[in-house]
Amino acid sequence: MRIVIALGGNALLRRSDPMTTEVQRRNVRIAAEAIAPLVADHDVVVVHGNGPQVGLLSLQAEAYHDAEPYPLDVLDAGTQGMIGYLVQQELRSLLPATHQVVTLLTMIVVDPGDPAFADPTKFVGPVYPEDAANKLAADNGWTFRKDGRDWRRVVPSPQPRRILEIQPITWLLDRGAVVICAGGGGIPTMYPASAPGELVGVEAVIDKDLASELLAEDIGADLFVMATDVDGVYVGWGTPEQRRLDRVTPADLAAHEFAAGSMGPKAEAAGRFAAKTGNRAAIGALSDIAGIVAGDAGTNVVARTVPAPEEER
Repeated sequence: MRIVIALGGNALLRRSDPMTTEVQRRNVRIAAEAIAPLVADHDVVVVHGNGPQVGLLSLQAEAYHDAEPYPLDVLDAGTQGMIGYLVQQELRSLLPATHQVVTLLTMIVVDPGDPAFADPTKFVGPVYPEDAANKLAADNGWTFRKDGRDWRRVVPSPQPRRILEIQPITWLLDRGAVVICAGGGGIPTMYPASAPGELVGVEAVIDKDLASELLAEDIGADLFVMATDVDGVYVGWGTPEQRRLDRVTPADLAAHEFAAGSMGPKAEAAGRFAAKTGNRAAIGALSDIAGIVAGDAGTNVVARTVPAPEEER
């Protein structure tokens, strides 16, 4: 099978973890150990999140007052190299020396008129107590929203429209390489109406799951996996009635509401992929990835569900 595996940023850097290289490497190693056994039998593409990391780089840039801070598209590019390098290195350590693993800088075109630019929803960076968030908002003009008990910065998250590097990605896959691409949802770019032939960067972060879905479509993936730090999609989360969805259709998923900054994009991406391609999408824990690929773990989204034997009679 050809499989796209989207690794959640919080699976690589957990909420309570310090943002050090060593901690990220340790978590990347766990991810690589889960993914490497799949490579012998499948074509694998890895996409990683970057929310915590791009927020940290932004803070570091803001702290240096002698130069203009880097815009988000440049920081997105930086995290593609930084996290991609760690994933590539750890996978190479686990795979045969002859098996190629490649990190590809990936630009994705968005629509200048996307309504997301007027309504920032994408979480980036660490969490803050309310007073610290208010000060950063006042000092830097940032927008914050509540994330659990704390507050996090939010930025525009426009829809991905076109992956500019889809040809080299496909070329590498066809030759047996493991490809790490579209990290953090890709580098957001656009062709502005004022200069339609000029490609420019955008101060935004594309949702990694929606970008991964577009990638999975474009490369003809048989399976699209979103690996995170929970074992599936839950309804009634945080209530006595909470339950995990097992095998559902896109229509089943659309009947429920999920948080816009977390599970919402995953549910949307899974439903979109299954509906458009007829192939399976799955959401589940990174530790269960072998079971997810086999269809025995996580929440599996399929174009249609198979009736139980008693329903067929």
